[in-house]
Amino acid sequence: MQTITISGKARQSVGKVATKADRVAGNIPCVMYAGNEVVHFTATISELRGILYTPKFYKAIINIDGTTHEALLKDVQMHPISEEILHVDFHKLIPGVKVIVDVPINIVGQSPGVKEGGKLLVKVRKVKVKATPENLVDSVNVDISDLKLGQSFKVRDIKADGFEVLNSPAIPLVSIEITRALKSAATEAAKAASSGKKK
Repeated sequence: MQTITISGKARQSVGKVATKADRVAGNIPCVMYAGNEVVHFTATISELRGILYTPKFYKAIINIDGTTHEALLKDVQMHPISEEILHVDFHKLIPGVKVIVDVPINIVGQSPGVKEGGKLLVKVRKVKVKATPENLVDSVNVDISDLKLGQSFKVRDIKADGFEVLNSPAIPLVSIEITRALKSAATEAAKAASSGKKK
């Protein structure tokens, strides 16, 4: 899966005074959880920007004073008015230990229904996936190559290789909607055929 590298510095103190000093210095307090282990560190906004401001799903390679950790972004705390980043939480990845994450869908293929004038309607943009770090994926493919007018691609249609999708199998992810123009054209065609038969 896609990765992004972040350089951080271990925090020697985590109290309110130290936290304020870190922010004044332009550093953002961060914490990384790994079971009972908690690692406190700071990073600059330039280091964090790539993982904070993107719709993509990344695995973070965090280097803290020379020690490298693999982690996932867990939570971001922002100021309610200024939207300044106040704190960032990460979840450390441990080999063989499954994690649950929200992964974006990736639409592939061309739908016959769209070619006929239907509209592609994306109903769900992310699915909940459970997997070990070794089998994590940065996106889940949704192949619309077989979707005709009025059909949907549902959670049960995902080809999960090495991971488990936790959403309800019946939930539609994308649908090919029959537009008003197509409905009107079908109605007009039906009327024309009907009048033709009467003659």
